[in-house]
Amino acid sequence: MSVLLSRLRLGKSPRLPFLILSNGFSTSLLQTPPCSIISADSCGPDMGKLIIFNANDTDDTHLDKKVPLELMKKMGTVASSNGWVATLKDDRILRLQDDLNPAASDTNPKRIPLPPLVTLPHCQTKIITNVSMSSSSPEDEDCVVAVKFLGPQISFCRPAQSNSGWTNMRIENPCFYSSRVMFSKIDESFLMPGSGGHIIGSWDLRKHKPKTKIKRLRFRDLPELTETKREILYSCCKSEHLVESRITDETFLLKQYRKTTSKTVKGIAQMKTEALMVFRLDKEGNAVYTNDIGGLCIFLSKAEPFCTHAGLFPGLSFNVVKVLDVDETGSVELYNSFICTWDSTSSVPYYIPPQNIN
Repeated sequence: MSVLLSRLRLGKSPRLPFLILSNGFSTSLLQTPPCSIISADSCGPDMGKLIIFNANDTDDTHLDKKVPLELMKKMGTVASSNGWVATLKDDRILRLQDDLNPAASDTNPKRIPLPPLVTLPHCQTKIITNVSMSSSSPEDEDCVVAVKFLGPQISFCRPAQSNSGWTNMRIENPCFYSSRVMFSKIDESFLMPGSGGHIIGSWDLRKHKPKTKIKRLRFRDLPELTETKREILYSCCKSEHLVESRITDETFLLKQYRKTTSKTVKGIAQMKTEALMVFRLDKEGNAVYTNDIGGLCIFLSKAEPFCTHAGLFPGLSFNVVKVLDVDETGSVELYNSFICTWDSTSSVPYYIPPQNIN
């Protein structure tokens, strides 16, 4: 087993079908595959049966799990992390719910209200960029929830602690105003890329009131681009995302380039991914361009991005970034930069990471 894991860390086993545990079962049998939420078949005035799409399958999967139909509506949820979705209603209370987690119980759903939001001067807490959690459940004693709002405010709380309250911080650098936060288990910190991807902010959980630390990146091995390709990239809307592979102890920076198309839905122009670049980060602050992440598969959506090894779930593609947005779904093959996405409409554009099966 130790030899097998060493080969995984070195990226030398991209086609590994699964890992065999001491009990003879593969890890893929102990976890649900990565999946996305498709819809819910109505089975009452307020409830529906969940329909998901497993990333290693070719057909939708209809579950018996019942979910509130209001979560399937546009703006029914505002964020997702580790299989939990966040809702924000008129009472201004942010709630974490496990309703859309395919492995969670529908007879005893968990809805965890967080402390009332506190808005810092010259900030806002109505529009949430994303939510990130430091562990798989907000009920874990040490779990910290980070909420990034559009603008300069980021807030942290520990939901499982009885006296939990928000630690609110104002970020002075405007490069982070539209950025998305993620939790790094490697660094035990929350990380956030600045606009353009040249700097990364971090907040250390081990400190009572973490301060914002800034690391500047040095880009290496950039690919040569034709003039036509550069013009396409310059015409796109660019976003930066951090994602961590915990099985290989690697951190990646993704730069996604999207462009409006001629197609509109209800008067809103649709967008399509035109390019995606992946950089492997090291401790020295180097961001090295790569088109080879070995047997890994990255999932990029409106949820917190995550990464898994394709060998854990037979049928899952490797060296690929899966893309899901409100108006687009598909994948990017990194080896040849081949993009295969198509128009879609999703009110819950979240990839759900593998969940433990109880």
